[in-house]
Amino acid sequence: MESHSMEKIETQNQIPQIMEPSKGTSFFRTCFNGINALSGIGIISVPYALSQGGWLCLMLLFLVAIICCYTGILLQKCMSVSPSIKTYSDIGEFAFGNKGRILISIFLYLELYFVAIEFLILEGDNLQKLFPNAKIHFGCVKIVGREVFVLLVAIIILPTTWLKSLGLLAYVSIGGVLASIVLVFSIFWVGAIDGIGFEEKGVIWRWDGLISAISMYTFCYCGHAVFPTICNSMKDRSQFPKVLFVCFILSSITYGSMATMGYLMYGKNLMSQITLNLPTGKISSKIAIYTTLVNPITKYALVVSPIATTIEDKLPLRKSKFIVSYFIRTFLIISTVIVALTVPFFGYVMTFTGALLGIIVSILLPCLCYLKIKKPSYLEVVFIGLILVFGSSIAISGTYTSLKNIISHV
Repeated sequence: MESHSMEKIETQNQIPQIMEPSKGTSFFRTCFNGINALSGIGIISVPYALSQGGWLCLMLLFLVAIICCYTGILLQKCMSVSPSIKTYSDIGEFAFGNKGRILISIFLYLELYFVAIEFLILEGDNLQKLFPNAKIHFGCVKIVGREVFVLLVAIIILPTTWLKSLGLLAYVSIGGVLASIVLVFSIFWVGAIDGIGFEEKGVIWRWDGLISAISMYTFCYCGHAVFPTICNSMKDRSQFPKVLFVCFILSSITYGSMATMGYLMYGKNLMSQITLNLPTGKISSKIAIYTTLVNPITKYALVVSPIATTIEDKLPLRKSKFIVSYFIRTFLIISTVIVALTVPFFGYVMTFTGALLGIIVSILLPCLCYLKIKKPSYLEVVFIGLILVFGSSIAISGTYTSLKNIISHV
């Protein structure tokens, strides 16, 4: 993978960096960028994750946040070694040569691809809840339910993937922070004002759902792909660890609040997306669902475009590259639609993505790169070793569990 291709991942995939000309980004604006990087579709599934592991599992949410914050700091320490290190893939190359760059690139692209699939599953599930009787007839073919909406959303977002400049969509996707706040308050309104209440007791601990819960928690904190870009944008890069502290604390408060409210409202009856539990007749429920629906539509192109761009850059064709670009981007959407229709299990796909790709990108690789690039103290080596053991065990067991669930349901 070429360096400029990977830079597109870490800029286009997330958010436009808000900068002051020739000065770099201020501390507070960098915090905003970081929080937006951590504000994603995981917020609608943290209540379900908590229901899988029980009340004590909430401590593991904060443990995962602490570990991911620490590994983010490790990436910053790796970048401080050389001014030539600008992206996550640069760190991999500096640590392990070209093989390191290629390995990190593969995992980043796979993570983006599965996030795009999750977007389509989410859209299909929530639109089906709003319009349960939707169906389309094409001659003898009858398409009903979620399949209708997955196809419809794919058609709507297809033209956005053809755009070369995604600046407008990137600025619209900044609404991720606002959307998370609106969503939390809407859920609170449903519970406190609209009669659902917070009376479910739940369970203290569930061993059988523990791995799935940790995997989904990890998915929520998968912002490491963009951390190097955010760090590079800063006016004072030495402040980046403080930025991470602020971002992870605020994000954890948001995730923890949502998880607690959702579990108290619906208990063991929670679905993989809390929006699927909400009563559709209430205005607050509709606000929550529509807020959830907007973000994936604006972010899908930002997620898929770096993958398409890298494929296009590898092709030798020049004269017909414009047409080939349309074909590649259309094919990518078709492939994600096929997967979303074949494996329409939002919770299981999120568990798989968090367990395999999230843990590798956000926990294991930062630790390995740091051990290779820097010369850590004995205590650091022991601490990082414990993180590697923890991360590896969750990655293996979480991937196995999620694949087993997906295969059994398919």
